[in-house]
Amino acid sequence: MPFDDRDHYTEVLKDPNKFRESIDFSLQKRPELFPQEITNGYLMKDIRFSAKLSIRVRRIEIGGTSYTVRPSFVMPYMTGFVDDVEKGMFLRKFDVPFWALVYVFGRDPMYWFRIEQSIGRNSIVSTTVKHPQYLPEHLVADEKHSWISGDKVYVATTAANGCIIGASIAEDAGENELTKAYGVFKEEAQCIRPEYTPTTVNTDAWKGTQNAWKNLFPYIVLIGCFLHLFIKIRDRCKKKHKDLFLQTAERFWDCYRALTKASFSQRVRRLHEWAVGKSLPEVMPAPIAKLYENLASFSIAYDFPGAHRTSNMIDRLMQRMHRHLFSMQYFHGSLSAAELSIRGWVLINNFAPSNPWTVKHHGGLLSPAERLNKFRYHDNWLQNLLVSASSQGFQCIPPNPL
Repeated sequence: MPFDDRDHYTEVLKDPNKFRESIDFSLQKRPELFPQEITNGYLMKDIRFSAKLSIRVRRIEIGGTSYTVRPSFVMPYMTGFVDDVEKGMFLRKFDVPFWALVYVFGRDPMYWFRIEQSIGRNSIVSTTVKHPQYLPEHLVADEKHSWISGDKVYVATTAANGCIIGASIAEDAGENELTKAYGVFKEEAQCIRPEYTPTTVNTDAWKGTQNAWKNLFPYIVLIGCFLHLFIKIRDRCKKKHKDLFLQTAERFWDCYRALTKASFSQRVRRLHEWAVGKSLPEVMPAPIAKLYENLASFSIAYDFPGAHRTSNMIDRLMQRMHRHLFSMQYFHGSLSAAELSIRGWVLINNFAPSNPWTVKHHGGLLSPAERLNKFRYHDNWLQNLLVSASSQGFQCIPPNPL
């Protein structure tokens, strides 16, 4: 629960009536933070003392299960106070290594490593998206190649509204493993809204990715990524055939700028005719032919306003992921440790403050998660994350419409 300072918390903790008033106030204002069974009432239980931080916490009983009500200025498992940790975790957004955090803030590398891992235990979707109505209708998905102790793995990544809302490690790029990895996103999203099904997802042409999404959401519409076709031309021709590349690029993006489905289809046909009749380098006609042959998978985006026609959003986010993985020389140890590591990094990136210009541009909303939800629980970004992750994000109830 959010508490502004320790003095206020200590005062409320001593008085059971005041503590109940605080819970009732939070329950009325932010019911999504509590287990659903709390609507049937709860009992006040004992007060426990944590020798680690010399702080007392109260427990309550909901439906026969005991829960600890932890103030937001304390880290999970009583590993420290937020004020002592949040600057170090903020620097992890920029991939500052653990040994450097030790040099600046003390402790030891494993302490900071475990703090980041503990954040990764929370549900990414339910922690980031706090209201059912903010679950995205249109998604972008892709896999980031990585390694665990030299063995190739793939981080199945889902993004929407400027946030990474799904990240799970697949041991190979086959349909079964990707279905399992992307299935973590489905499980977490349906914790918020059991009937949730996204309308569209933008992917590259990898069949394993497309089949995985169809397995998870049979009625989802797959949209081909227009950008990936252009990148194939750009990377192979920009330097060797500059003039032809510029001509092709202009015609290519002229197709993308078409305002209607009919106009887009017509421009693609004209582009294909031009490419067939032009003496182009061998590597240029193939992506254009692929666009022409799979026109339906690209033009269908016009039927769904708001759908992503390119992978720009996830590409920008995965550039950060690439820098993060490279700086730590990829994963070491077990698959479960790698999973917690990348999930912790994702949540830090979703909640850590953006640069001041971006914050000003978005009306003072500090982070991507705040901009998605249009509010925050606490002005301190890490406390906001910890409150958002109440019950590890897995037990949610719809917000009070009043």
